[in-house]
Amino acid sequence: MANHRAQLAPPSGRRRSLSDPLAAALLPPPNESPEQRDRRLRAEEEAKKRSDHIDRMIKENEKERRRKKIVKVLLLGQSESGKSTTLKQFQLLHTPAAFHAERIAWRFVIYLNLVRSIRRILEAISPEPETAPGLDDYDDMDYLEPAAIIISSNGRPSSAVAGASVPGYDSYRRQLAPLRDLEQRLIQQLSDPEDNESRQAIRLPCPPYNGHGHSPSLSVPSSARLTGDAARPLPRISIPPGSSVSGGTHGASSSPVALSPGHEIAVHSTSNWRKAFALGRNQSPKSAHGGELQGWWEDPHDPVHVLNRCAPVMIDLWRDPKVRQRLAEKRLRLEESSGFYLDEIERVTAKMYFPTDDDVLKARLKTNGVVEHTFSLPKTSEYRGVEWKIYDVGGARPQRQAWAPYFDDVNAIIFLAPISAFDQVLAEDPRVNRLEDSFELWKLVVSNPLLSTVNIILFLNKCDLLKKKLENGVRLNQHMPSYKDRPNDYDSVSKYFRLKFGAMHHTFTPNKSRECYIHLTSVTDTRKTQTIISNGKWFRDAP
Repeated sequence: MANHRAQLAPPSGRRRSLSDPLAAALLPPPNESPEQRDRRLRAEEEAKKRSDHIDRMIKENEKERRRKKIVKVLLLGQSESGKSTTLKQFQLLHTPAAFHAERIAWRFVIYLNLVRSIRRILEAISPEPETAPGLDDYDDMDYLEPAAIIISSNGRPSSAVAGASVPGYDSYRRQLAPLRDLEQRLIQQLSDPEDNESRQAIRLPCPPYNGHGHSPSLSVPSSARLTGDAARPLPRISIPPGSSVSGGTHGASSSPVALSPGHEIAVHSTSNWRKAFALGRNQSPKSAHGGELQGWWEDPHDPVHVLNRCAPVMIDLWRDPKVRQRLAEKRLRLEESSGFYLDEIERVTAKMYFPTDDDVLKARLKTNGVVEHTFSLPKTSEYRGVEWKIYDVGGARPQRQAWAPYFDDVNAIIFLAPISAFDQVLAEDPRVNRLEDSFELWKLVVSNPLLSTVNIILFLNKCDLLKKKLENGVRLNQHMPSYKDRPNDYDSVSKYFRLKFGAMHHTFTPNKSRECYIHLTSVTDTRKTQTIISNGKWFRDAP
């Protein structure tokens, strides 16, 4: 009987194939010819080779990932110290193609910088006395206008000093009235159209160009047409509390976004506003009719047309000796602020203006939050395989609490101290001298035990402005008594600052063996700045 059961049982391999669907699928087909068998075996061999190759690639990628070194560099310093410009220099040096592709997107920011400079001049020469801001007026710290708030002898920002009307003020104000609406339009074009439920083109009022009160409508996303994606959402921008947003009829009270003087717009770091305003790759620069070149200057609604028409008056305003005298009386030095284009009005307002690298480096657009830029150096570099992450964190006082989370595994810190600001106060707190604020921040950074092993590079920045300021007779010892009677020339002052910051590092650092790399910089100077950030010893020694 046992022999009979053994004869009835199938072979063990056959039994497994019947119970295992995968094994059954791998069995040779019944009645397979020798030729078919050869083809099947060759196909299986090729499939195995492909599978083995994929497995090897996965293992190699994993090994590369584990070998890859990430270097984190943190840019620290007060607001308007030059952090964003330094980040742009890293981008220009290591990712130039991407930087150049985004230059056109900065056109709107440059226009806004110019328009706001003109508005500040008109406010300064206005016959209506400006009220000196009290301490309670600085609650909205995030949105205060940057630029130079200078300490006056009586302790007030001297921009608040009243004076008689400048001759020609009414004429300037009337001829430049279109810029008031243009400023609001530019802000709206940089804003996030969340309130527009359909995300269709928002129609905003235009200024009366022809002098008869006629205001042709403007399609705000006209720049989006340049991208080839009219429905692309524009970036979010911070509008100060108390600002109004309306879509009423033309008039001062109906501006789409009304900003009170002294407020600065700020783009959130999470928005990709550059992409929204960049020229689309897939869009042909030729028109559909005849193939002639077509660009923003062909769009009748583009902001460049308003600026181009107002350019002669803007130039006259900036060159007017009486106006310059009033600005000097109020010690309002716009040339020391970011986003200064008043010396280049004719070029910037040309219809076919395309921003240069230097224009982009000077452009001012405040960012709330942390901006990260990642790049890897070429394979020919000694740093190949290293991924660099540069973080630009907000420097205004309310944003400094965001610094701490980045201290944990940072490899290097570039600290920027604008030493030209020795006679200025913080926009967010007029009780605090900007240079004293830099000293305090520097002390906090170098004394932090979490950063004891971190390379620290100090940029004593805006040396070009410092030199001009000293040459114009501004004395350091009037604002910094510890300087005493030392010579008031650039070499002496810059040496003093270098020694003072260096001594503070030596005194307060918990790691006495750490070297501090100090550079006198003007980060808008591309050649010198890129030499520092690419060839500096700190770069090679990053842990």
